Amino acid sequence: MSRLFGSVRARATLAATLVVAVALVAAGAAVLLSLRSNLLGEAGTQAERSAREVATELAVGTPYADLSLDVDDRPVQVVDDDGVLVAASEDLERITGTGVDAVQPRPAVSPGGEDDDADDDDDSGESLEPGEIGARITVSDGSATIDGDAEDYRFAAVPVKTDDRGTLTVYAGAPLSAEHGAVSTALTVMLIGFPLLLAVVAWVTWLVTRRALRPVEGIRREMAAITASEDLARRVPVPATHDEVARLATTTNETLAALESSVERQRGFVADASHELRSPIASLRTQLEVAAAHPELLDLDGAVADTVRLQRLAADLLLLARLDAGERPADARVDLAALAREAAEGRTGVRVRGAEGPVSVAGSRGQLGRVLANLLDNAQRHARSAVEVSVRRDGDTAVVAVADDGEGVPAADRERIFERFVRLDAARSRDDGGAGLGLAIARDVAVRHGGTLTVHDAPAGGALFELRLPGV
Repeated sequence: MSRLFGSVRARATLAATLVVAVALVAAGAAVLLSLRSNLLGEAGTQAERSAREVATELAVGTPYADLSLDVDDRPVQVVDDDGVLVAASEDLERITGTGVDAVQPRPAVSPGGEDDDADDDDDSGESLEPGEIGARITVSDGSATIDGDAEDYRFAAVPVKTDDRGTLTVYAGAPLSAEHGAVSTALTVMLIGFPLLLAVVAWVTWLVTRRALRPVEGIRREMAAITASEDLARRVPVPATHDEVARLATTTNETLAALESSVERQRGFVADASHELRSPIASLRTQLEVAAAHPELLDLDGAVADTVRLQRLAADLLLLARLDAGERPADARVDLAALAREAAEGRTGVRVRGAEGPVSVAGSRGQLGRVLANLLDNAQRHARSAVEVSVRRDGDTAVVAVADDGEGVPAADRERIFERFVRLDAARSRDDGGAGLGLAIARDVAVRHGGTLTVHDAPAGGALFELRLPGV
């Protein structure tokens, strides 16, 4: 069963068919009940009409023998106040539902006798005058057999007051065969038509959902092909329907583009990292091999420098890897003014101009300290004589500015310098210029803390790096 309804198309078809089925059953039941009610009401009206016709004849004094009791072969009974049948249809053989089962009339023994005065009130509670027909009727259902034909009837009871025979009750019936036939016919039509209609609904829903989900199947096939080929440059087809499926395809392509960019960036990062690691490792290996062969030629200071450089590069790569993995910074309260003074301590030519009070932000003290250290390293590397650090508040934003008096950064390279393993001075050696990761790390940490890091022209003519972070 789970495999049968394992597709969206099958579940949508089943759901639509069930909804229509419930609606049809409810509507069919309402139609049958309404039809039956209307037909029963019509039968009751016909029975009342027949009863009132006989009551009218009784009201004007028509003898029992001259009453019109056999019109349209409908059962009619006339009962006196004592429940005695005094007149009935000629071919009536059996009757139920009127309260009087007799079919052969017995005329009253003493019409107009002393008992007549006790008949002023009929059973319906109405007080009638001689010759008056009661306004209230009683309706009941029963059956009757006339001339051998048994049938169900709806009976109407109408009271009438006569001058000489007291209060009489006329029972007249109307056949329910029309009601039974109409309800049966409607039910048969529904039992035949509803399954056919449900089959049509299911078939149309199946076709419509297949057409609607065809682009989704195309997206699925293309995604499967991309997964199998590992070619992230491929894209899924976007239907020209401008609906949810088209938006799904567009979002999928945007995700593929972002994934391709991330993978390419990761591949480039691995390649650049391997290239950067090769140089200090090769230098260190050469020095160790020379020292092994000629201990007196061991350059211990150079080996230590290469080891330190290798250690710093590994630390930078690990930090970038954690940032790329989405590591969230800590939510500690950090005073940027105090952090700037700590970072500048012991550095030659660096002057800190802090705010009067603390300038606090939320984040990782270690990562923010790394940002300031990288900015100061970069400024000292390019400054002629002085580096100035200023910390201030700008509304709800904390601002740290690091300015030098060097040559500055050309406008065309002000975004490029934040890329990984980028060095603007191609003539500078790797030992002097570093691996080109300091500014990239500083920008990534700033972004992870909800801030920005940009470069402008400094008042002294050099570069001005401005770090902006949300204050607390």
